[in-house]
Amino acid sequence: MTRIAIVGVAGRMGRTLVNAIEQQAEATLAGGIVEPGSSLAGADIGELAGVGKRGIVAVDALQSIVDDFDVLIDFTAPQVTLGNLAFCAEHGKRIVIGTTGMSDDELAELDSFRDKVAMVFAPNMSVGVNLTLKLLQTAAKALGDEGYDIEVIEAHHRHKVDAPSGTAIKMGEVIAESLGRSLKEHGVFERVGQCGPRTDKEIGFATVRAGDIVGEHTVMFATEGERIEITHKASSRMTFAKGAVRAARWVAGKENGRYDMQDVLGLE
Repeated sequence: MTRIAIVGVAGRMGRTLVNAIEQQAEATLAGGIVEPGSSLAGADIGELAGVGKRGIVAVDALQSIVDDFDVLIDFTAPQVTLGNLAFCAEHGKRIVIGTTGMSDDELAELDSFRDKVAMVFAPNMSVGVNLTLKLLQTAAKALGDEGYDIEVIEAHHRHKVDAPSGTAIKMGEVIAESLGRSLKEHGVFERVGQCGPRTDKEIGFATVRAGDIVGEHTVMFATEGERIEITHKASSRMTFAKGAVRAARWVAGKENGRYDMQDVLGLE
């Protein structure tokens, strides 16, 4: 039985994760963290998530539950996540990270823990999205150097703070790697004014932020006479939560290292 604690347990994703754990026979809810000084510290986590009283209260410090959990799930903010990663490394815990919007420096700091802790780090925990990444590898190799323009279009709810999404960037990285290109060199994230015609090798990105869209991603391969689109649409955060719980169960038995959902799903 994998004992799982959740960072940000009172948020939308945190509450969904509680529900996802409730549906797993081989995982159990071991604790939940809220922001330091939050009025929700001391509240029953089950009641916060709408699943009924569970006798486990939210705390505002990981140290309070250090002996209670095996794996931590974190979908918060970069600096919070990095602090929790260091905590897990120090105390021999595993961690599943779904946090997006990390800078290059923050990603480098995260990677510096690969030999100190067992972590699953992925911009998207959905099984469907990770299967889509494999399809994109195939499509890019077949089409990308044959005159097809590549565009990545993503849409999320109005509250999302980073753009493009971590998933969209990951899609671009997978495509670029499949074609032997550098996304930093060929990624185009803004077109404004007299930007000129697109170049042959660029990978374009477009971002939509509106309403309560959970997450939609489309990669377009377009040439004269035809257009191929590979799309993934998420209608519920539960798809991400179930993937994260699956990753937590998987990483609980792993040695130190940095893994992703492709490893969890055996798609590598």
